[in-house]
Amino acid sequence: MEGIAFSPSNNFHCYPQIHPIKTLTPIPFRFCNYKTNNPKQSLLSFSINSSKTSQTPITQPPPLVVVGSANADIYVEIDRLPTEGETISAKNGQTLAGGKGANQATCGAKLSYPTYFVGQVGDDAHGKLITQALGNGGVRLEYLKSLGGGVPTGHAVVMLQSNGQNSIIIVGGANMSSWPDKLSDQDLDVVKNAGIVLLQREIPDSVNIQVAKAAKGAGVTVIMDAGGMDAPMPQELLKFVDIFSPNESELGRLTGMPTDNFEQISQAAAKCHKMGVKQVLVKLGAKGSALFIEGEEPITQPIIPAAQVVDTTGAGDTFTASFAVALVEGKSKRECLNFAAAAASLCVQVKGAIPSMPDRKSVLNLLQSV
Repeated sequence: MEGIAFSPSNNFHCYPQIHPIKTLTPIPFRFCNYKTNNPKQSLLSFSINSSKTSQTPITQPPPLVVVGSANADIYVEIDRLPTEGETISAKNGQTLAGGKGANQATCGAKLSYPTYFVGQVGDDAHGKLITQALGNGGVRLEYLKSLGGGVPTGHAVVMLQSNGQNSIIIVGGANMSSWPDKLSDQDLDVVKNAGIVLLQREIPDSVNIQVAKAAKGAGVTVIMDAGGMDAPMPQELLKFVDIFSPNESELGRLTGMPTDNFEQISQAAAKCHKMGVKQVLVKLGAKGSALFIEGEEPITQPIIPAAQVVDTTGAGDTFTASFAVALVEGKSKRECLNFAAAAASLCVQVKGAIPSMPDRKSVLNLLQSV
């Protein structure tokens, strides 16, 4: 028989560790509601009592909820991209768990913030690989569904060059198929009780619209990562988004404007404001990042240089998720940008998106050293 033993933590919550035991002693539970700043939100929590006379409620902050994709990333390491019609040999190849949604969820959990992932995988080896990686990262998986009927897990071919840059081809699989026309009340309840919700564009827009609408109605902040499908952003989705987070090329595609320099990026961000998004968080690669809030001066953040760039695959996801964690913890926007820059700097030093997610202690140590 297996029981759940809770390990003490200096952070916000405790992750369960599974230990085999011979007997399981009954433990009385006391249920209570955790109140957030949003009067519409409350989280159910419980206290574990070793005696009947002493009952201390254990509460946790409203969680980060990531709704999005989970992929098996098939890495091929090459010196350069092949030209049209050319066949080249890879130096190495391996399959690692990834996908923008799974990356961001793992990042939140590794930063010691309670994080739920809502997504879909296939009932196959890739699905098991992703589920195990997310669980090992501390992500709550009550809302991760495994699909039958031969629907494959989403996967991606990551062509990783020796300088750490990559090119990626995505196969949607379970990420893009078999979603219900209407999400269940259970799935939407976890969204409504979140502290912040993260979305990306590797799942259908119709799903993102339902989630963003539910979150907005409950007063929950919605961050939309623009990464994923190369298609126009539905206006119905944008009107429910609080913070829109593209990189330069995504910003250019969305607005139809050039983004070759900071002035052009500022003008493109202003167009997003006119489209209904009040805050635009732009990832600028080696040039850092910038937050454009309507009616305010931009807040810029330079990169924190990495000791060595090994793989940039999960850097954008790490940045967005780290920004979200810092924001829901109540940090200022400038502090959020700095925290996210440090996390992204650590991420690019390890191959593989999920394996590269930094923990909170490493991020804080880096910030103290710069």
